[in-house]
Amino acid sequence: MNWPHQFPRTKPENREPNNRFDTSLRQSIDDLEAELERVGADDWRLETTADHQKRNPNYPYADANPDEPSAVVRWSMDGEQYAAACDAYTRLRDNIRSLYLYNREKRKMESRPVTTGESEFANARLPPADDPVVAEADEPPHVTLGVSPDATPDEIRQAYRREAKTAHPDKGGSEAAFRRVKRAYEALAEPTEPTL
Repeated sequence: MNWPHQFPRTKPENREPNNRFDTSLRQSIDDLEAELERVGADDWRLETTADHQKRNPNYPYADANPDEPSAVVRWSMDGEQYAAACDAYTRLRDNIRSLYLYNREKRKMESRPVTTGESEFANARLPPADDPVVAEADEPPHVTLGVSPDATPDEIRQAYRREAKTAHPDKGGSEAAFRRVKRAYEALAEPTEPTL
C-alpha cells in the first residue's frame, strides 16, 4: 500500500473499534465504487495490505482481516489526481466504509447551490508528482521521525538514523523521502554553536 506522504497516520495503538457500520467489506467497496462513479471519477484504485482478487483488483478477498487495516482510495477526475485515506479503525471494512462516507458527503456538498472558492474535493486533490509543493507539504518534523514533540536530542538522533536507513534510495526508499527525513531532523536537531 502506498500511503500518500502528506497524509498523517494514526498510530496502531490509537485505532478504535467501530460498531456503527452494519455492512460487509464487499458492500463497503461496492458503495465506494458507486460513489466514485457518481462524482465522475475516470478511474479508481483501492489500496490495502490485504491480498486482492486477481479478477477484481480493487477487491480484497471477502475474509480479509489484515493486521494493518488501513485503506487508500485514489481516483482521477477531469485530469486531476485525488486520494483519500483512512486508518482510524481496527478493521479494514470500517476504514473503507469511512472512505465511502467521506466521498458521499463531499458529493452532496458539491451538489448544493452554494458557491465556494473551489471544489469540495480540492482537499483530496494530489499535487503532480513533479510539483515542488509535494516536498513542501510534509507532515510536522516530529511526526516524520516518529518522535514526540518534546523528544530529547538523543531520541531525535536515533529516530533520524532509523528513518534515514529506510528512506535512503539505496535501501528501497526515494530521494524525496530521504530529503523529507533529513529536513525533519534538521528542524528538530539542536543548533550547534559555531566554531571560532
